Amino acid sequence: MALTLEQVRHVATLARLALTPEEEQRMATQLSAVLDAVEQLQSLDVGDVEPTSHATLADSLLREDATRPSLSPEQVLANAPAKVGTSFAVPKIIE
Repeated sequence: MALTLEQVRHVATLARLALTPEEEQRMATQLSAVLDAVEQLQSLDVGDVEPTSHATLADSLLREDATRPSLSPEQVLANAPAKVGTSFAVPKIIE
C-alpha cells in the first residue's frame, strides 16, 4: 500500500514533525513498507491459533504487588525545574 506525500504530511502534522521534502519521500517509502508488512500479516489464517495476552506462555515474571515506603513530596520535587504545590509544573500544550 503506497502512501501519498499528502498522507505522509498529514501523519507528520499529527505527530508534530517538521519534515524536509527528502524526509517526506523516505517516510513515504518506509511507512508504505510497514503497511505492506501489516497487509501480509492480515492475510494469514489464524483461526486455529489460541488468543494470548503475551507472546510467551510463561507466568508473569513481575514482583508481587506490595506497598512500601516512598519518597516524600519534598524529596521528589527537589530537582524539579518547576513545581506548583506538591506537583510538577508542566507547560500547557492544549488550548
